Amino acid sequence: MASMKMARTRPAGWILTVLVMLLSATAIQAGQRPNILLAISDDQSYPHASAYGDEGLKTPAFDRIAREGLLFHNAFSSSPGCSPSRASLLTGCYCWQLEHAGTHASSFSSKYACYPDLLEAAGYHVGYTGKPWGPGNWQAGGRERNPAGPPFVGARLSPPAAGISNKDYAANFRTFLAARQQGQPFCFWFGAHEPHRRFEAGSGLRLGKSLDQATVPSFLPDRPEIRSDILDYYVEIEHFDSQLGRMLAILEEQGELDNTLVIVTSDNGMAFPRAKANCFEYGFHVPLAIRWPAGVSKPGRVLHDLVSFVDLAPTLLEAAGEQVPSAMAGDSLLDLIALRRRVLIRERRTAVYAARERHSSSRYDNLAYPQRALRTADYLLIHNFRPDRWPAGAPQKQNADGSLGPMHGGYHDIDACPSLTFLIENHQQPQLARFFHLAVDFRPEFELYEIRQDPGCLRNLYGSESHAEIARRLSGKLDQHLRQTGDPRALDGGDVFESYKRYSAIRTFPPPESP
Repeated sequence: MASMKMARTRPAGWILTVLVMLLSATAIQAGQRPNILLAISDDQSYPHASAYGDEGLKTPAFDRIAREGLLFHNAFSSSPGCSPSRASLLTGCYCWQLEHAGTHASSFSSKYACYPDLLEAAGYHVGYTGKPWGPGNWQAGGRERNPAGPPFVGARLSPPAAGISNKDYAANFRTFLAARQQGQPFCFWFGAHEPHRRFEAGSGLRLGKSLDQATVPSFLPDRPEIRSDILDYYVEIEHFDSQLGRMLAILEEQGELDNTLVIVTSDNGMAFPRAKANCFEYGFHVPLAIRWPAGVSKPGRVLHDLVSFVDLAPTLLEAAGEQVPSAMAGDSLLDLIALRRRVLIRERRTAVYAARERHSSSRYDNLAYPQRALRTADYLLIHNFRPDRWPAGAPQKQNADGSLGPMHGGYHDIDACPSLTFLIENHQQPQLARFFHLAVDFRPEFELYEIRQDPGCLRNLYGSESHAEIARRLSGKLDQHLRQTGDPRALDGGDVFESYKRYSAIRTFPPPESP
């Protein structure tokens, strides 16, 4: 991204900037500044939407945004965990640039500018419903409210399944709209709690789905228990989508839809073993669709360009006609979504980056499992900075009296779920053992996967003679990017991340961790 920033000073970049400013000014002059609706689900992997071809679920609202706008096939969150990925989205910065906010359940310093605050200062009506930034303690960072804005959370409904929130997100959106001044543009954060764990076990089957409709990723065993768990996950995605559909209907009813920039995505991947909380493909590759009639030059396009969460805040600010702070590491996507000729894109991006530090309290002394990842169009490179630590968390907890709990009673970086239970209960069966070990075993310092052939990230090519040059080049590129953007893990080991206070519960584990 540093090279993309430098590209803005070149003549071609200057010309493009002028073109985009003129296009934005035309859109603003034709009406009001665009409204903004960001819809973000909680723990949904690409490609789990019907617009991507998954026939096990129906997402008509997402599909509409894609059909009338743009559908992205290579969008990536900045982290495979909710709190740091949301902080990155809000600030346009990488997780490692945000100190405490770059890890999980910590604080979020007010010195980091967030796009809702910047837009509010520019005259926008801002607010959120559902899940904003979190979990964490924004007060400890000196903030007066959640970085996503003031809450609109009072309306309730009867959810279709246990585990689904009873918040009526769409009704809260209507309340938010009624609170704005006449003619005032708005910026709204719709953060669904779905499809975060826990799901109602068997809800997919109960609501009419069949096991053959579930698409099982290659890192999970194709068994009825896994398929049923995936169907329950689908049910929660569909609830998120139905609430989005109601919001679009409200905007149409009020004549605001075509002046609203709608972005639909998820904070990180699905809450299954070897997905969420891992820098594997299913951990940070997320759905993304964008609709904005004033800015999308050719609706219905399908894009394979590499897009990162750090790009979203600059995109929203530029669409609103506001200056993008120099501290933001991302680049506005307006040139990509608004201009017909791709040759006018500043500099074709060749990689996106992601990180994880602490997720759940899962290891001795609340230690993290630090990862950094580089994703190109063809490869995923992962650097595990502490391969001596359990990636999914230690297998045993420690009781209050110092004794050890049951073996396989840990692994708390995997959300408790039927799929994890199934792997643990069957970990000694020859045909199932490998799936268990893929999820919980120690990993090497570097991993390299050829994504087009191996989206499940099963065959580590790092160290193979055939991929030695690719591994060398990509590991050098990753290290260079981390150093240029000030990542403590690359500069001095990054022990500072272990010092950040955790505001959620802390478990006790036996020392030390070793293979």
